[in-house]
Amino acid sequence: MPTARTGSLKAALLGLSHPHSQPHLATLQNLPEVAEIVAWDEKLDRRRHGPLLQYGNKIAFSTDDLDSVLRRGDVDFAVLCVPTDVAAEVACRVLAAGIHLMAEKPVGMNPAEIRKVIQTAKRAGAVTGVLYGNRFNPAILEARRLVRSGAIGEIISMEVRMMTTGVKFRDSSSWLFQRRRAGGGVLTWLGCHYFDLLRYVAGEEIASVSAQVATRSGEKIDVEDVAALALRFRSGAVGTFHAAYALAFAGGGYVNPGGNDNYVAWTGRAGRVVWPERLRLHIESRVKRGPPIREKTYKPRETSSYGGAVGEAFLRQFIAAFQHGGEAGATIEDALRTAEIIEAAHRSAKAGREVRV
Repeated sequence: MPTARTGSLKAALLGLSHPHSQPHLATLQNLPEVAEIVAWDEKLDRRRHGPLLQYGNKIAFSTDDLDSVLRRGDVDFAVLCVPTDVAAEVACRVLAAGIHLMAEKPVGMNPAEIRKVIQTAKRAGAVTGVLYGNRFNPAILEARRLVRSGAIGEIISMEVRMMTTGVKFRDSSSWLFQRRRAGGGVLTWLGCHYFDLLRYVAGEEIASVSAQVATRSGEKIDVEDVAALALRFRSGAVGTFHAAYALAFAGGGYVNPGGNDNYVAWTGRAGRVVWPERLRLHIESRVKRGPPIREKTYKPRETSSYGGAVGEAFLRQFIAAFQHGGEAGATIEDALRTAEIIEAAHRSAKAGREVRV
């Protein structure tokens, strides 16, 4: 396996046509730890991908031959962003070559595919991660500290509302809206982040799901664009989860911070923590010193990287894990747990009953 050295890392960006390819490339360009980037796409088109390949000054090599990347022997880690139907296969090839891997969610079409990725990583001794970068948002880190320290007491309930721009304001012909390529719809593509945050902040696991899903956009897609779930956690706490491509006045595109209306709340016997927007936290606590009700805002450094300084910190944690030992900020095992929850939700909606995770 290549030996990673700070300031001389070689990274591979695998997938140039993904909605997040450009911001991931920006992150790699901005990190001083990365000296060189190898770019791959199975359908590399010099005309189509030209502007991306000319972004920054670190891309040393681009190809449509994945084997030529894997055979190099000098690639320290890869960022994988390809359609879901090929993600697990490509991930396993990368890991089998001894390359550490940070993968876009959901990593595979279903839990079985993700388990194969985990097994391959263990055999190769490679460090893996999934791009749940919201974990390093300072508001989320503070929410986690408060909830796990007992500041709101024993948890009673959790809530998620995840609303974003309607399908017609996106590219409805994209593979993201094709079940055979994406595996699922709004739950798989965006809801996954919020299932992960419920677990990450509270340290709670979802035990069962009762779900209703539908396709209501009027566009020619075959995945769910709206979902409403009732959750039961192993502790006995309950939760609600509403996700939808539904906003008609919030613009379009995939990197569009203004195109979201999101709300996450953890409510306990002694207070609650609410994440009403990306860089703000509402806190109610009868346990800790200070005002019992307060607001906190955060101002992380803004950069062109995916998620700004937060995204850079998340990738740095992954780099530190394979350089010095430890785990990524979010592991492929976390991606597996999320996939199991989403699979249970789809089964519940189809069967019309509660399904255990």
